Amino acid sequence: MTTRVKTDAKRRHDTGVRGFASDNYAGVHPEILAALALANGGHQVSYGEDEYTDHIQQVFRSHFGGCAQAFPVFNGTGANVVALQALTDRWGAVICARSAHINVDEGGAPERMGGLKLLAVPTEDGKLTPELIEREAWGWEDEHRAMPQVVSITQATELGTVYTPDEIKDIVAFAHERGMKVHLDGARIANAAAHLDVPMRAFTNVAGVDVLSYGGTKNGMMFGEAVVVLDPDAVRAMKHLRKLSMQLASKMRFVSVQFEALLAKDLWLRNARHSNAMAARLAAGVRAVDGVDILHPVQANGVFARLPHDVSVRLQKQFRFYFWDESDGVVRWMCSYDTTPDDVDAFVEAVAEEMSRA
Repeated sequence: MTTRVKTDAKRRHDTGVRGFASDNYAGVHPEILAALALANGGHQVSYGEDEYTDHIQQVFRSHFGGCAQAFPVFNGTGANVVALQALTDRWGAVICARSAHINVDEGGAPERMGGLKLLAVPTEDGKLTPELIEREAWGWEDEHRAMPQVVSITQATELGTVYTPDEIKDIVAFAHERGMKVHLDGARIANAAAHLDVPMRAFTNVAGVDVLSYGGTKNGMMFGEAVVVLDPDAVRAMKHLRKLSMQLASKMRFVSVQFEALLAKDLWLRNARHSNAMAARLAAGVRAVDGVDILHPVQANGVFARLPHDVSVRLQKQFRFYFWDESDGVVRWMCSYDTTPDDVDAFVEAVAEEMSRA
């Protein structure tokens, strides 16, 4: 007897459920969905030889300069691993903040898949400085030590803070003087630019960054990120590294057309400004609640706070969010392009109510 399984698609979630766990929880921006439909139909050459992937080179260059070359990939971890491989030798090491995504949240992919040694430096706010980098910037001729070849920074950082263009220029100058390259993890690069109110080029190619990982998923795309190469010497390696790192999409047009919709006009900036504004609204609201401590400047779309553990556990039953350091009562609340003022106000009200019971 054959068992029949219904295969008709239907909505399987409550669209009224809102949360503050991750900007990855949000759906796809309608303008991105429209672009995907536009790219559908007919045949296009696979593996990036399509019209859409060709066109986004012009789009990325409008933001990152005439030498920029974009390589669409599947996800952020893949973008970081491929980008760092393009800048290092087999014996190379990467200096990063201890809180960096490549060090904490990528399952060891830089080490296992990229063969890289990470030299992680503690920071107070997620930001490296030349003085902090100097702690690990040594031993280039010591065969017993992995050679520091890259400094990797995150903009905006994993703690929601943002480097100024001058801070990045100082890091780049320090690294380049010592023969090191600079990689920028731009998972939330749009949020950083929105906070600084400057073009993205101001703290990337103008500042001297060599390669960056461009994040689209957290800013309204369905899937896909890009490695943007600003150092021409790294371009040749990227073509091969993307494939051997399993990041070469066969139907790449559907990644590329999303970047066109995001970057050709101002959708990237509109989305980032909105999510930043919602985080600022959330921070202002919870600051007025006794017993809630905001731990870092709210400069992008994340709020880091400390409150009683039992309060957070009760709140999580109403709104999804994550502990950042559960042992210390630290939580992270993220806003996205589709977070509404009503979402924020409802959450602030819930925080105030639970704190009154603490």
